[in-house]
Amino acid sequence: MAPDQKDPVRMSYAQTVTAADLRAHLEVLASDAYEGRETAKKGQKMAAEYIKNRFRELGIPELPSGGYYQNVPLEEFLPGNGTVTAGTQSFSFGKDFFYTSGTTDQNLTAPEMVFAGYGIETKGWKDYGKQKHTGKVVIILADEPVDATGKSMITGTTEKSDWSTQRRLKINSARDRGAKALFIVLPEYEKRKQEMQHAIETTTLQLKGVKDEPRMPVLYISPQMANALLGEKTDVLALREKINRKGKSKSIAVKQPCSIVIQREKREVITENVLGYLEGSDLKNELIVITAHYDHIGMEGNVVFNGADDDGTGTVTILELAEAFVKAKKDGKGPRRSILFMTVSGEEKGLLGSEWYSEHPVFPLSQTVCNLNIDMIGRSDPEHEKDTAAYLYLIGSDKLSSQLKVVSETANNTYCGIKLDYRYDAPDDPNFFYYRSDHYNFARKNVPVIFYFNGTHADYHKETDEVNKINFPLMERRARLVFYTAWEIANRDARIVVDKK
Repeated sequence: MAPDQKDPVRMSYAQTVTAADLRAHLEVLASDAYEGRETAKKGQKMAAEYIKNRFRELGIPELPSGGYYQNVPLEEFLPGNGTVTAGTQSFSFGKDFFYTSGTTDQNLTAPEMVFAGYGIETKGWKDYGKQKHTGKVVIILADEPVDATGKSMITGTTEKSDWSTQRRLKINSARDRGAKALFIVLPEYEKRKQEMQHAIETTTLQLKGVKDEPRMPVLYISPQMANALLGEKTDVLALREKINRKGKSKSIAVKQPCSIVIQREKREVITENVLGYLEGSDLKNELIVITAHYDHIGMEGNVVFNGADDDGTGTVTILELAEAFVKAKKDGKGPRRSILFMTVSGEEKGLLGSEWYSEHPVFPLSQTVCNLNIDMIGRSDPEHEKDTAAYLYLIGSDKLSSQLKVVSETANNTYCGIKLDYRYDAPDDPNFFYYRSDHYNFARKNVPVIFYFNGTHADYHKETDEVNKINFPLMERRARLVFYTAWEIANRDARIVVDKK
């Protein structure tokens, strides 16, 4: 059949992927009852059960290796313990300082400390200049300098810069200058601690047996602790006002050792990848893996983060694609290559479920033709909110195989007519999206991938990412693109080649 000639057979099965069915599944999985589907928590277990039962209803058989689940063993680290000592002074977790969930166990001593203003290094404001602080504890102020009218000295407006809103900038800047630890002074310590409570209480998960590599500890400290560390005559809040008033940074060296001990409680937990395996016909030893992560970030107090778009949309698309291909097989028109429909857990904790699969594959990666990964396809980003044309970001489609992108574009041009945007394939993409979803764990094993993505929006990782904001007709169209691409890859004579590194 010519590439641009429509095949009524595949079209008939694509049409079983419907907005109504996508909505019906999503209204369940992204409901409050599932408690935000946090990895290894009750809601994630409920979601796994729902997906498993749906595979069973479709007639997908259990895998001999373990039913529908691939168990993923994890180690969970609980925050809450830690001490800092400097001279005869001792400071405790909660009262004087806190850290968030990404902090690893530590037992270190720095020979001295240094106050480095706001810890900002950018055009128009330089707290570090040419100074290096190798092996020191660096103490900085939160936020950024403002003038008497409240205007930022970075942006020149009342709008805050990324130095206030993206903590990684200050963390990376201190790390680049050799800091052994970073202390960030919070002016309204108790208020800010309360605002960050979810990040403080959230546990850290990692795959069992993985060495916990120490990272530069980042502690948020009270002004009183900062004053004690910097010396009795120092008032850090008054110092902040002076820096703001003069519009000039200030550095203070403290020739005193500082020791940090963080020891978090550890316990073992299990999460699950849910696998639905559809065996192919004459090329059944070759495999396509279609993935989406079904976990999200859980709850904050009584507030549920339902993750309708992230990644409820990908999860329910998997269910619809499985239904379409199962129906085709029952009608004697099933795929030549096998397909693994896999919803993975632990993505929000660091791509853990897909990493485990890539290291412990149920089917050999050498026989895995490609991975199609769906992570957020139900919304529009700010650039496209007022644009009626259908669009979708595709990431990674030509990084390992020159053929995969061609197959994808042919499927789109023939059946879907979606505007495909490849901007996030750029090597200098500041978002690093290529590395931030589950496809990456296949790509790093040399398996060609496509990552389907609608971009971030105002509700990304917020409690407002709800079902009522999903554009189901647009989602249906995007989901069908994945179907048509998978159909072609599953049924073409030759497997997709890997011809790039």
